[in-house]
Amino acid sequence: MLVLGRSQVEALLDWDTLIDALTSALADLSANRASAPGRVAALVPEHDGFLAAMPGYVPSAGALMSKLVSLFPRNAGTPLPTHQAVIVVFDPATGEPTALLDGTAITAARTGACSALSARLLAREDAAVLAVLGTGVQARSHARAMCRVRPIRQIRVAGRNPAKAAALADELSSVLDAEVRAVSTYAEALDGADIAAATTHSLEPVVRRPWLTPGVHITSVGYNPAGREVDDATIAEALVCVESRRAALAPFPAGSNDLVMPIRDGVITADHVHAELGELIVGSKPGRTSPNQITLYKSVGVAVQDAAAAALVVTTAHEQSIGEQITLR
Repeated sequence: MLVLGRSQVEALLDWDTLIDALTSALADLSANRASAPGRVAALVPEHDGFLAAMPGYVPSAGALMSKLVSLFPRNAGTPLPTHQAVIVVFDPATGEPTALLDGTAITAARTGACSALSARLLAREDAAVLAVLGTGVQARSHARAMCRVRPIRQIRVAGRNPAKAAALADELSSVLDAEVRAVSTYAEALDGADIAAATTHSLEPVVRRPWLTPGVHITSVGYNPAGREVDDATIAEALVCVESRRAALAPFPAGSNDLVMPIRDGVITADHVHAELGELIVGSKPGRTSPNQITLYKSVGVAVQDAAAAALVVTTAHEQSIGEQITLR
C-alpha cells in the first residue's frame, strides 16, 4: 500500500490537471455513471462537529475510494483545520486497498478547484476582481484556483479578524500575480467584485443582495450548521447550480442550509436549483444567459471530487516514485 502525507499530496496536485479531472468526474456523476452514495455522519453536537464517510467510484478516472472526514467548525482560528480527513484508495478491478492518503490536503484542493470549475462555466470571461470572504484554508485554496480560470487582477480579502485578513493578503501577494489587499468588511470586498468566494462558518449571511454587483458569480462552500452564508434575496434571484441536487437538498448535515432553509420558508422551491455542474459541462442545461445575471454555485462536497483528486495523486506518485510502501498483513 502506498502511503502519502500532507506535504507529499500538496506537492503532487496540479491545479489545472485537477480542474480538468473534476470536469470528467462531475459529468460522470450527472450522467449516473459514477457512484456516490449520500454522505453518512456521526454527529458530535457538543462541539458542533461530525465525522462523515464518503465512498465514491468514478469510472472515467478508474477511481474507487472512501474518505473519512471530520468537520469541526470551532477549530477555526486554532492551529487545527476545520476539515481533517484520510482517504483509502482501492483497486476498482479487485477491491484491494492500494493507497492511504492525507485527505485534508485533497479536500482543500478539490473544493477550491471545483469552485474554479464553476467559475469557468458561469463567470463572465472578463471577470477580473475577486472577493475572498474568509481567511482559512479554503480562502487560500479559492484564491489560487480562481486565478487559473479567469484573468484576476485584483483580490480583496475580508474576514472576522482584520489581522488574519491582512496576513492572508500579504501571503497571497507573494504567490499570485494580482493586487491583493485586505478590506474591513464583507460589503467592501463584494462592491464591484466579478467573482465572490464565500468560505466561512458564519451564522449570518456574508453574501447579501444589496452588496452585489450585477453579473457577479458567487461560490459558497462554507459549512454553517446553525446559519448560512448567502441571504434569501440572493438565492431567489440567482441562477443556482450545485454538484448534486440530491446532496445539496439533503437534510442536515449532508445538505446546504443556504438552499434547504429558503425552501422550508417558501422563498424558493426545489426546482429553483437550475443545474448540476455536470449538466452544464455536457450542455444539457444552459449556463449564464446575460452579462448582468447573478450566478451561484453552492457546494456541499461529493465523493467523486475526492476520487478524481486521489486518482491524480496516486498516478503522479507512482510516476515520480514518491511515497512510502507498506504491506498489509
